[in-house]
Amino acid sequence: MEESVIQNLRDAGCSQTTISRFMECLKNGAEKEELQILSRHRKTLLDRIHREERKIDCLDYLVYQIEQHKITI
Repeated sequence: MEESVIQNLRDAGCSQTTISRFMECLKNGAEKEELQILSRHRKTLLDRIHREERKIDCLDYLVYQIEQHKITI
């Protein structure tokens, strides 16, 4: 059970520090803190996704401009 939780956290991209902190909370029955740790990591991942989406939007806009022949030098 413990190894599967650790592997799940690794697969989710958690750092070793986060994993250690989470496992300590799990052993101590600190469910509220466990959920806070997971929530923080989830927010970090979402923030990263949103930054990358903005980059994709910029590229899509450039492609649109090229296709509309609106880019000139």
